[in-house]
Amino acid sequence: MAQRPGLEILVAYCSLQGAERGLDPEFGVEVEWDIPLLDGYPWVLVQNKSPWPGLGRFWGLVNPGLWKLVRTREFDAVLTYTGYAYASFWVLAAAAKFSRTPLIASADAYNLGGANPKWWKSLLKRLCLPLVYRLYDLVLAPSEATSRFVESLGVARKRIVLSPGGFDSEWWAHEANQADKLEVRRRWGIPEKSSVFLFCAKLLSRKRPQDVLRAFAKIDTSDCYLVFAGDGLMRSQLEAEAEALGVSKRVVFCGFVNQTQLPGLFRAAELLVLSSEWDGCPLVVCEAMSCGCPVVLSDAIPGRFELVRHGVTGYVYPCGNIEALASTLRQALADPAELRKVSASAVKQMEGWSLPIYVEGLLRAIDQGRHLRGHSAKAVPV
Repeated sequence: MAQRPGLEILVAYCSLQGAERGLDPEFGVEVEWDIPLLDGYPWVLVQNKSPWPGLGRFWGLVNPGLWKLVRTREFDAVLTYTGYAYASFWVLAAAAKFSRTPLIASADAYNLGGANPKWWKSLLKRLCLPLVYRLYDLVLAPSEATSRFVESLGVARKRIVLSPGGFDSEWWAHEANQADKLEVRRRWGIPEKSSVFLFCAKLLSRKRPQDVLRAFAKIDTSDCYLVFAGDGLMRSQLEAEAEALGVSKRVVFCGFVNQTQLPGLFRAAELLVLSSEWDGCPLVVCEAMSCGCPVVLSDAIPGRFELVRHGVTGYVYPCGNIEALASTLRQALADPAELRKVSASAVKQMEGWSLPIYVEGLLRAIDQGRHLRGHSAKAVPV
């Protein structure tokens, strides 16, 4: 966005949690990303005055400075990634409404359940979300699944802008091409000619890593390995289950893997398996496919159905069905030539997903928002 001619941006952070070194409660370890997250664009940190600061709770983000920022800077549009479940969102929304600034939301949900489905939460969302979404002038949706969900909440289709991308596919493809596949496998202790399945995500119950382990244990060959890249609360449980299933010598737990090391992991694996029961629009699918690693995707992740087409650019199986997952893995291994074709198709699929495409979608949304508000000047988002 910062490099786009004619577009000025200012990013307002409510917290730098995640951008600075700190404990990730879901990984269960301290994390410091090895890529520059705060370079190359203008940003400000709006003071968080919450007495209980942190992510994951409504009062964890209380940033009253957003009001002054929006009200005094005369932005042409406000793009929010901060969800309605934080107090700061309501400060931002009020400031946008009072200043008659178009409010645009970026969303990736595709059902009412979300990451922690409970019947009463779904009922509450069914009642409240239509009211919340009325606050937005437009919604940026990364997938058709999200577009349909937002429309089901009463948002007119003309107020939904489909904007895939937001992902630097060229960087991932370049880094994968530079990676040494054999060196990565040597670090894992895996023979050069063995087959490798990769699970790359936090080890949490909603990601269902146990499904991948159990399906792997059903494959009748000693010449394939399973690698878990990621950490989390389920790690010790998975290690114990791998031992009980008799496959622990062919299961590798890497722990947390930093960004610059991920392309090598994807290049060293035959398949990435993403078995989640809910996962929005996970970027790991884009990352793996850009690196030439096809994805076996749970059908509970419709946000990536545009990318993963069964038997063409990847594979899809019924979430929670261990037998179906094991069968899919066997079939992929049984035909190496076909798997190479799927790999090449995955790379080609990702060539159309790029940061410029996302920015163009954002510009369309801003211009449309300004039209709805009766403005005519060029958009400048925050």
